[in-house]
Amino acid sequence: MSTEQPENDPFRKRPQPDEPGSGSPPPGEQRPGEPPPDRPPPPPPGGVGGPYASPQGGPPPGAPYSDPYGGAGADPLAGMPPLGSRGKRLLARIVDALIVGIPVGIVSGLMSGFDSYDDAGTQYWQGGFYTLVYFLYEGLMLTRSGQTVGKKLMKIRVAVLQDGAAPHGTPGWVRAAVYSIPALVPCLGFLFWLINVLYCTWDKPYHQCLHDKAAKTVVVVAD
Repeated sequence: MSTEQPENDPFRKRPQPDEPGSGSPPPGEQRPGEPPPDRPPPPPPGGVGGPYASPQGGPPPGAPYSDPYGGAGADPLAGMPPLGSRGKRLLARIVDALIVGIPVGIVSGLMSGFDSYDDAGTQYWQGGFYTLVYFLYEGLMLTRSGQTVGKKLMKIRVAVLQDGAAPHGTPGWVRAAVYSIPALVPCLGFLFWLINVLYCTWDKPYHQCLHDKAAKTVVVVAD
């Protein structure tokens, strides 16, 4: 008696694709004449981003760049000197404060007789006088060369973010005004000044203080 089942037997177990004789190739193989399965392209030379990727993970040179003032284009710092360090910027401010503060203090003392420093009105007047002189000092020097005396000693300069030029005209005066003038407001002026000068410690990517953002400037190493 034959034990073979006919081909049209509905109860006959059909071979599974992964069983021998099923006619389907094992996983990882392909049928003769079939196109090879899609495979992801190999990574570009030099790792992710290709050979021109920035080692800091930023966009490669020439790639579209979004700046904090809106718009996209090439990195504004491309072709410019490196950013000036925060330490040099602080030392430059200290030098400038001494250059302005010492003669202003002497003149103020001569005018007040050196005997009224405990008077609140006199202190405010002297502070306002110092602020005005510092504003004029910084505005005139920045609009001329982008450097105060302190910045020259530290070999840094102020540059317009758009083209790297010195902040001639309005940008220089705006930068000087935002740094100096708010100090005339009692209490709140000092708070604004403190936030302003500390802002560059966490600002990215240009390490700008608020007066830099207002004038659209950066501080770079002097050539």
